[in-house]
Amino acid sequence: MASFQIIVGSMLGGSEYVAEACQEALEALDHQTQLHLSPDLADIPHRNQIWLVCTSTHGAGEYPDNFQPFVDQLTDQEIDLSTTKCLTIGLGDSSYDTFCQAAKNINNLLISKGCTKITEPLLHDMQADIDPEVLSAQWLCDLNDQLS
Repeated sequence: MASFQIIVGSMLGGSEYVAEACQEALEALDHQTQLHLSPDLADIPHRNQIWLVCTSTHGAGEYPDNFQPFVDQLTDQEIDLSTTKCLTIGLGDSSYDTFCQAAKNINNLLISKGCTKITEPLLHDMQADIDPEVLSAQWLCDLNDQLS
């Protein structure tokens, strides 16, 4: 099975809850996981890994405070993610024109560093999605054939 690095950007805990639900779902599917609640690029394996990024968006499309240093590291460093695959889950509010902008931006940044996108990001509208944890876990289960 696959090895997942679950990278979390969260201000109020919503993305963390989603990430933990995803971790449980992936482990139930016999995948290996490691959760990064305060991500540091130096601590996250990337060769032959799947990076699952779970992040919320704040303000005018900004990253959560715990996630910005990771984004800065990823932006500033030369890193080859050509052996890394990625999945992105975003949480946001569709009443803002920057709906899930942080998730869209990190997804594009990962691709620009050579990461292979497995599928389009899953974007949760917190105005409408009652249980993003369950929806995210089910999304991963549905993608399981593409994850190995």
